[in-house]
Amino acid sequence: PHRTELYEDPPLGCWPIVYSPDYNITFMGLEKLHPFDAGKWGKIINFLKEEKLIADDLIVQAREATDEDLLVVHTRRYLNKLKWSFVVATITEIPPVAFLPNFIVQRKVLKPLRTQTGGTIMAGKLAVDRGWAINVGGGFHHCSSDKGGGFCAYADITLAIKFLFERVQGVSRATIIDLDAHQGNGHERDFMDDPRVYIMDAYNRYIYPGDGFAKCAIKRKVELEWGTEDTEYLQKVQTHVEGALNEFKPDIIVYNAGTDILDGDPLGGLAISPQGIVKRDEVVFRAARSRGVPVLMVTSGGYQKRTARIIADSILNLHSLGLLGRQQPACALGSPSLDQMVRDSAKDFGNL
Repeated sequence: PHRTELYEDPPLGCWPIVYSPDYNITFMGLEKLHPFDAGKWGKIINFLKEEKLIADDLIVQAREATDEDLLVVHTRRYLNKLKWSFVVATITEIPPVAFLPNFIVQRKVLKPLRTQTGGTIMAGKLAVDRGWAINVGGGFHHCSSDKGGGFCAYADITLAIKFLFERVQGVSRATIIDLDAHQGNGHERDFMDDPRVYIMDAYNRYIYPGDGFAKCAIKRKVELEWGTEDTEYLQKVQTHVEGALNEFKPDIIVYNAGTDILDGDPLGGLAISPQGIVKRDEVVFRAARSRGVPVLMVTSGGYQKRTARIIADSILNLHSLGLLGRQQPACALGSPSLDQMVRDSAKDFGNL
């Protein structure tokens, strides 16, 4: 396999939380034409800094995925298509992008998405090394090797898994737990005939993408009704996450933690409370950590201004419960106070 900078080891003192300021899309207000909060990734990091959970030099800086990295999954034909602004406008659902010169589209729209994609690939290896990792961006689950859509221009989930299969010894089975409100048809198409990948997907059955062909790849399908609320949702997530992990023993779990399930989301159509989202993430991390399976979390969709705060709260909750520690059964993990952790030297951060 080709050499990639994405797999260079970050300093040991870093938390396996991956981010770059380059994630955020800001360009003449164009980003406001899409319901997505294109600055949500930076806001998550700012909330975590305010709570003293992290500092700039303690997180892993994401690097942009190169063409060579992307070609591990994508066809050259597809990457060439992105050189047409109107194609990118269609994929990102921001029509005026069609009228911009492509060099601007590459720099202002695609580079942030390529950097988030690099972040997911990096987080895959970090998760295996450290037991868990969170890419504050990524989760572009509507993109497959030769087709983008739904704001997703690169198949970061497929890429992270294929990188692990090709380059990390002992990783030959993966489970995708996709809990974004939308069906994850991109990775489903990519892994359609791959017995090494088990997909669980819980989504609103009535909304985009409604990809019947891709549904054939889902091993555990949880189709939700409009307006599903916390109690029913959490019970289904708990049952099916446990069921999925009992049915197939993976070497890595990729958790697509979309927050578009939040009540009031203009696209998701579900009615989960902020507390419900925090609880959901906890269910997934408990299931993974208690089995000693590394977990990589990506943040995916979420179309309201308050989602950044909820994601930050969820990460703080996972930390306070001791679920963000070294690889060992979750029940054995003590939970030092945040203050205590901040006081501990950077050396100790490396041992988390």
